[in-house]
Amino acid sequence: MDFMQALRQRWKDADSLVCVGLDPEPAKFPTAFRDDPDAVFNFCRTIVDATAPYVCSFKPQIAHFAKLGAEDTLARLIAHIHTAHPGIPVILDSKRGDIGSTAAHYASEAFDRHGADAVTANPYLGRDSVQPFLDRADRGVVILCRTSNPGAGDLQDLEAQAGDGVVRPLYQHVAAKVANEWNTHGNCMLVVGATWPEQLREVREIVGEVPFLVPGVGAQGGDVEAVVTNAKTADGTGLVVSSSRAVLYASGGEDFAEAAADATMALRDQINRYR
Repeated sequence: MDFMQALRQRWKDADSLVCVGLDPEPAKFPTAFRDDPDAVFNFCRTIVDATAPYVCSFKPQIAHFAKLGAEDTLARLIAHIHTAHPGIPVILDSKRGDIGSTAAHYASEAFDRHGADAVTANPYLGRDSVQPFLDRADRGVVILCRTSNPGAGDLQDLEAQAGDGVVRPLYQHVAAKVANEWNTHGNCMLVVGATWPEQLREVREIVGEVPFLVPGVGAQGGDVEAVVTNAKTADGTGLVVSSSRAVLYASGGEDFAEAAADATMALRDQINRYR
C-alpha cells in the first residue's frame, strides 16, 4: 500500500485519528534510562510499542534526533515501527523546503535514508521546492498551511491576490493551490493547527477531502471538539491529530509506558466522541 492507502486503512482498523509525535528529550526520560547508552532508541521504542494499538500514525520530529547526533537512531526507530507494527505509517516531521538538487536530496533523506512514509514540507519557495516530494507518488507530502504557533499569522494571514483576482489570506491560497494543482498523485496533506478552529473550517471548505495533519492538541491547548467538528470529512475521518509531549511524558515514573498508552487511548476516545 502507498501512504494514503495505509493511512485510510489504519483509520478503519484502529478506529483512531491519533498520531503520536516522537520528540525525544533525554532530560525528561524516566530515571531507568539515565545510564542507558541507547536511551533515545529504547525510550521511543517502548512508547511506540505501548501506543501502537491506538494510533493511526507516528510522527518523529527530526530536529530532536539531529540535536543529539541520533539520525541513525531515527532510521532504526522507523525500521522498528515498520517491522513490529506493519501498516502504521510514519510521518517524518522535518518541514523541508528548498530548490533544485537540494530538494531532491531532502526527499531522498526522508524516504530513502530514513524510510519515512510521508514528510512535512514548507511550500513558501514555490512548487519546485516540493516537487521532488510530490513525485514520490507512493509517499505522502504534508504541506504547511496554517500552523499552530503564535506567530503563524505574521505571514500566513497576509492578504494576497492570486492570478484569478481573488484576494484572501495567504494560507488559503496555499490550501487551494495544493488541492487544485499540486495534488496530482493524491498524496498531499495539509498542516492546519488545532489552535485555529475557524481556519480549520475555512480550509476544509476550500480543499474538500484532502486530509489534515493537526498539531496543537494537548500541550499547546487545542480543543478536540472544535478540531473534529470543524475539520473532519463527511465520513468522520480526514484527520491526523498529533500529540507529543502529553503522551511521551505522561509519567516520569516506571509506569511511563502504561501512562503513554492511557493518554493515547483517552485522546482517541475523546476524538471519536465528536466524529
